[in-house]
Amino acid sequence: MASISLSLPPTDTPEPIRPVLHASPLSVARDLADRFVQTAAERDARGGTPKAERDVLRASGLLALSIPTVHGGLGANWRTTLDVVRMLASADSSLAHVFGFHHLMLATARLFGSPAQWQALFEQTSRHRWFWGNALNPLDERTVGHPRSAWFEFSGQKSFCSGALDSEMLIVSARDAQTRAFLVAAVPAQRSGISIAEDWNNFGQRQTDSGSVTFEQVRVEHHEILSNPGPLSSPFACLRPLIAQLILTNIYLGIGEAAFDDARHYTLKEARPWPASQVASTGEDPYILGQYGEFWLGLEAARALADRAAARLDEAWSRGTRLTAAERGEVALAIASAKVVAAQTGLDICTRMFDVAGARATHGELRLDRHWRNLRTHTLHDPLAYKIRELGEWALNRTYPTPSFYS
Repeated sequence: MASISLSLPPTDTPEPIRPVLHASPLSVARDLADRFVQTAAERDARGGTPKAERDVLRASGLLALSIPTVHGGLGANWRTTLDVVRMLASADSSLAHVFGFHHLMLATARLFGSPAQWQALFEQTSRHRWFWGNALNPLDERTVGHPRSAWFEFSGQKSFCSGALDSEMLIVSARDAQTRAFLVAAVPAQRSGISIAEDWNNFGQRQTDSGSVTFEQVRVEHHEILSNPGPLSSPFACLRPLIAQLILTNIYLGIGEAAFDDARHYTLKEARPWPASQVASTGEDPYILGQYGEFWLGLEAARALADRAAARLDEAWSRGTRLTAAERGEVALAIASAKVVAAQTGLDICTRMFDVAGARATHGELRLDRHWRNLRTHTLHDPLAYKIRELGEWALNRTYPTPSFYS
């Protein structure tokens, strides 16, 4: 155990619990996806916290997927972790969202914190099966950190705090009241003064609990601040936003694949050929076949780009602090390309799926519109136009994207 005193949440588990999988992570994820998809439509209608499903994720051992084995985890690389995110998203994009962001929060501790900090947090997460939630949101600067003699006092609010409810730990951010420096900390979700609201009621991603968190004179110890090396302090630390972007890319891709599969089912099983087509089955309609060809090409391109981006992320991750700005820039371009194609392809399929699935696919209980609602909700938080402009800057001027929390 790394030697550092952390203010950690209480636990009733005195002995270490090492995650043990009796199958590969992808096999476990496939079993979970098969289970989650059975109730996805009903839970989409209900909204709220998917408590039972989050507990299933805890019990699965997959919350330790990206944690190195030396710290009690499963030691998966980013390609495997992202494949699991994509697989879960093909069943339930809300659960994929909170699962992916859990691993993003762990990466945040790794990239922004000292070895003593992140090693202790990794080991505790593995041991106690902690879930991590997000309260960072760099665009929402209403939370201020007031310096005290030996700690900071955080007060304010944060919006779009995905997965904060039912999580043991949070990554939170604030602006230093004196220096305006951007502070990032790892704190227990049940810390006195933290109030997590059940106010997420958007039309998509309805079980991500992406609502608000209020901080009322929350004591944050200096050793909980991730300041060594700190946020976006080096090319390696600047991988954090790229990991976030690639997690979203794989969620988009999983949603697109789910919409494709649902459309295909209704085209083959429920839809009737249009009289003017003069074919015996909908599967022979040349116009429908043409649309499926377009869907397939889009998905194949998105899959290839997402897999290439994951490979480049793993290469960059292995470089550690030796990573150069140019190497980081290459990863940024690969991820931006994958994200744009995954988003555009997914939105196209989620919109046009009803053209090929037929009128029966619009039955309210099926809630197949959730695919479009989920993807539309996600893609609005980071406009594609700016991603395309970044790619244009590279294509024309050979300028890498400037590191930020969104590029």
